[in-house]
This record gives sequence, C-alpha cells and structure tokens, in this order.
Amino acid sequence: MKNPGTATPTDSPHAFFAGLKVVEFASVLAGPAVGMFFAELGAEVIKIENRTTNGDVTRGWKLPTEPPSSPVSAYFASVNWGKKHYLLDLNAPADLSVALHHAAQADVVISNFKPSSARRLGVDAESLRRQNPRLIYAQINAFADPEDESPAFDVVLQAEAGFLHINGEPQRPPVKMPVALIDILAAHQLKEAILIALLHRERTGEGSTVGTSLLESALASLANQASNYLMTGHIPHRMGTQHPNIAPYGDIFTCADGQPILLAVGTERQFRQLCAVLDLEKLLENPDFQTNAARVQNRERLNDILKKTFEKTTLNDAMLLFKTNGVPAARIRDMKSVFEMPEAQAMILEEKTKEGIATKRMKTIAFELHR
Repeated sequence: MKNPGTATPTDSPHAFFAGLKVVEFASVLAGPAVGMFFAELGAEVIKIENRTTNGDVTRGWKLPTEPPSSPVSAYFASVNWGKKHYLLDLNAPADLSVALHHAAQADVVISNFKPSSARRLGVDAESLRRQNPRLIYAQINAFADPEDESPAFDVVLQAEAGFLHINGEPQRPPVKMPVALIDILAAHQLKEAILIALLHRERTGEGSTVGTSLLESALASLANQASNYLMTGHIPHRMGTQHPNIAPYGDIFTCADGQPILLAVGTERQFRQLCAVLDLEKLLENPDFQTNAARVQNRERLNDILKKTFEKTTLNDAMLLFKTNGVPAARIRDMKSVFEMPEAQAMILEEKTKEGIATKRMKTIAFELHR
C-alpha cells in the first residue's frame, strides 16, 4: 500500500506556513524533527518512509512496556506529528514515481539519504532542483564531508565532538546525554538554513541547496567549552553538573528531607543573597569566597559548608526562600514531576494514527509568534 493514511492532529497550531509543501525523505530524529517543525506551523508535510523496512526505523524502537504489535513507538511519535505518511519502495518504479511527483510540487525537501543512494534514485539536490528550480533541498549528513557515508548515530557524534569526554562524574567513565541532543542541534541548524533559504527565495525567486552535518552542529554547540580550550589550552574534565567557570553553579546538595536541590548562582549579587538567606554572611568576609574566581578555586570547601547548611532545611522551605530572594535554584524533577507543571502540559501535542492509536509528544517550537 502506497499510502497508509494520514494521521489527523487533534489540535492545530499557528498556520504561518499554510500552503507550504514539505517532502521528508528522512528517518530517525534530526530530519523528522525539522519536518515536524514545519507541520506545527501549518505546512503540509509528506513523509516518505521505506516500505521494505516497515517504515522509519524508529517505529520499532519501543520500550519494553509498549505493545510489540503497535505500528508506532513513542520514540517515532516524538517527531512525527501532523504528517502524511507514505510507505514506498523507491527501488520500485511506480513507488519512485509517487515520491518524485510530490518532490516536483514541493517547496522544501528534507533528506538524510546517503549521497550515493540519492543520486542512484534521482532524489538528490541536483536532480530534483533541475525539475523544480524553486525547490529548497535540505540535507543532513553525519560528517562534514557529504561523501563520507560512514554510519553514525547520535552517541557516535557525542563521542567524536568531545561531549562524551566532558560529560559524567569525576573519576567515572564518560556518560552520554540521555536525549539525542546532537540530532536536535542539527535539526535546529537545518531549520535556520531552510528559513534563510525561504527568505532568499521570497526576495529572488531562486531555490537553494542547504545542508548541515551532525558533527559540525555538535562542534558549533561546544560554546564556552571550545573557547576555554582555544584561548587557554584548558582541556575540561568530567565535573558532573558543576560548571568549570562558576561556583556554586550546578552543585547539588541534599536537604533535611532527603530531597536534592541544585544551585545555579551566577553573579556576585546572587551569592550575597544566597549567604543572606542561609545565614552565612560570614562567608562574604572570607577572601576565599569573596569572588567567583576564588569560589571556583575553593569549591570543595565552600560545598562542605553549604552541605551542612542544607541538612538543616527541607527542599520546599529552601525553594520558597530562594524564589522570594532571587537565588537561582531548582528541584531535580523526574518525568512525572515535570509533567505536573502547567507549562509542560501546555506543550503537549496529541494525535491519533489511522489505526486509532493515541499518541503524545512535546511541541518542537517553544516561541511565540503573533500577527
């Protein structure tokens, strides 16, 4: 069956891209996240899936608690809201013709095909833009060289770009981030490129070929950790949640009721407020704690003092004091607690598949845009 049906969203977001047609030749997370971004903003998104593998590979990436017979997984649902799904075998001429028909009418094509496969099938940028000059062809690759077709999943790029080396606890093995963050970062890079290309087309009528790689997206996101090395030669070591440049920032303490609390004190004013709230004003008279640089240098001693103080107060009491006095701090929430927040509830998108399966996921857009 070429078209297994269209999942109809139960609610509709802003339709800023109504009339825009996006064809998604992409699987897993990065490319589909880009497609869902446009779906959330009102575009028609056609997702072409490989019929010979029963669709996007993530349909089968299920938790042990998910029904094995379900045609979707929670993972798949996370970035595939509001799309029309076509299961096609692009090696079959009739199915390829369907895909090419949609691409010929598209404003945007999103692809994570290997370049050699795309050229063989005729769904590469050059072939599609020859037929559709206004097309914006958006490609995601694993590595900077598009001809490098080495397989790469998110954790590979976390390792190659240095994230694994700096993530985890001191004297413990590296730890990967628990979401495929490199995929998400690459999706944001590609969204930005497509939006620029759409602006260029609006001004000139010309299509474009845009692209990014997981590796370059990861490298671009090293931010201060990259500059720390580039400017000082500092090679960061694993610090858990702690920050290499600020203290107490990312430091976690246990309250009297056994609940953890995290501090994120980023300014001298905030540190003074912290000391006032916790009756630790004497710390402000100690040169070892008077400046952020001194606190970073003497972090262990400072944390010993804070540890004993937090053992005398409950989490709720501490959070109330900090909120009232402008001290940045946080509870460490599990998913249940996260979704007790009204802000999280407001970002849930629901949808039923053609089989009647209810699915939920978070919005991929977290900005306001009003006309």
